[in-house]
Amino acid sequence: MNDEYFMERALDLARSVAGQTNPNPPVGAIVVKEGAIVGMGAHLKAGRAHAEVHALQMAGNKANGADIYVTLEPCSHHGKTPPCADLIVEKGIRRAVIAVKDPNGKVAGRGVEKLRAAGVEVKLGVLEKEAADVNRTFFHYIQTGMPYVTLKTAASLDGKTATRTGDSKWITGEAARMDVHRYRHNHDAILVGMNTVLADNPSLTARLPNGAKNPLRIVLDSKLRTPLEANVVSDGQADTWIITGEQVADAAALPYEERGVTVIRLPDTDPDTILRYLGNQRIMSLFVEGGASVHGSFLKHGRMNQLVQYMAPKLIGGKNAPGVIAGDGFNSMNGVLSMRIRFMEMIGDDVKIIAEPREVNTNVYRNC
Repeated sequence: MNDEYFMERALDLARSVAGQTNPNPPVGAIVVKEGAIVGMGAHLKAGRAHAEVHALQMAGNKANGADIYVTLEPCSHHGKTPPCADLIVEKGIRRAVIAVKDPNGKVAGRGVEKLRAAGVEVKLGVLEKEAADVNRTFFHYIQTGMPYVTLKTAASLDGKTATRTGDSKWITGEAARMDVHRYRHNHDAILVGMNTVLADNPSLTARLPNGAKNPLRIVLDSKLRTPLEANVVSDGQADTWIITGEQVADAAALPYEERGVTVIRLPDTDPDTILRYLGNQRIMSLFVEGGASVHGSFLKHGRMNQLVQYMAPKLIGGKNAPGVIAGDGFNSMNGVLSMRIRFMEMIGDDVKIIAEPREVNTNVYRNC
């Protein structure tokens, strides 16, 4: 077994906590002594012990002279928890294998420097690309101050999201819908437009067999016309924010606020303004479920980091049947958004495609 093998085990731990560590990154750590794993851990929640702490506690005295594998550079500063780099030195770790540097200005190479200065051998860059992928949401947030945006669509083979009468339940099968709930569980917030609330009255919660973390629910409603009886207003299953215009009066907002909904007035509801606001509120990842007008707005402003598209083996037809993305679109093929397909799989009878804009991909990984 080599460094790549043990780092992959640490990455598995990091993947297992994706979506629950905001505003911190998901991190996994493994302690290895004489070729055997003697400690392992993951960072479970912001404010709690980091992955290295769990792994070193499990290793106990065996940590002395051992190797530690960490998916992200250990912290070197005092935050809500003490510096992990100091603990690694204190426990007598001989060698630290680190997948990728932390772009956070509070760390950014200082963890590596502290370990080396204390005589710990450091190997950097093992499975770096894989670790950057696990932390793409965190890296994007640190570099831009805005959430990483995943735009989700579900459509027939001819690109329709409903029939011409608006009937949309269900286009995709149960397996694909369950996969969507996993995405909701892994995101800080989910966003839809007011038209989606009117048409479908969704709950926008994460419903998984073994339990799930519900995302913050965000509704774009510039004139504050969301029905008070809508699930996102009345069911109390998760926090809801309604983003509306500055012109909305206090009296109009009061009935929502009395039901526990936060009404946020912004000068406009374009994606740039929304994402800057959400970033300031420490929302690190955003799952956009539409509908078509919202998707069109995010496409127009170039605010999409990842597309998750489910395609059902059905043909709906009809020029008046709604499609995935509305708006004006691009004028010529020279100007369209070029995507790179990262992954494809069958989920039940449906096809799932994960794609990302080529230029966004470059930005996300530029400092890794």
